[in-house]
Amino acid sequence: MSFTPLKIEGSWVFEPKKFDDERGSFHEVFKLSQISEALGRAFEVKQANHSISKAGVIRGIHWADVPPGQAKYVSCFRGKIWDVVVDIRLGSPTFGKWDAAELSAENGKSMLISEGLAHVFLSLEDDSVVSYLCSEPFRPSTERGINPLDPDLAIPFVSQWADSSFVISDKDSKAPTLKQAQKTSLLPMFQL
Repeated sequence: MSFTPLKIEGSWVFEPKKFDDERGSFHEVFKLSQISEALGRAFEVKQANHSISKAGVIRGIHWADVPPGQAKYVSCFRGKIWDVVVDIRLGSPTFGKWDAAELSAENGKSMLISEGLAHVFLSLEDDSVVSYLCSEPFRPSTERGINPLDPDLAIPFVSQWADSSFVISDKDSKAPTLKQAQKTSLLPMFQL
């Protein structure tokens, strides 16, 4: 297992070692001991989620109140997504920045996103199946969001999806910008 850190502290892309033979291929998708050994952090799975999205769907930008927050281990088992982590932690040297990786059934990559970071993805193919292993269960009262098309964040979804006619939930399209969220005192603090 290989974890590559993204430019946002607390996020990594996992690239599995694949074993191919005449039957097809095999790779480990998630192994808790490898996360502990490679990254020196715990990740207890308390909920697993699954979504299916059409091409052009944007889901997010979401996070959960800290503490306890909600770490996510995101994988794409069918299709392809552009997965984005956004640093919303007040006081972080990368506050307001983002980083991304393409996750697909073909490349087998996954993204680990720590508590206090926000997450969004763009589905690049119809019927993309995304799995999220979560460190905490979903609690509607602690879930927060930012509009994924916030111009200050300038996440270039259009560079990934030329159609630029995105499908975004009503909730996400009405979510505040990062600047507006800052004024609400709901953003997590950066912890060294």
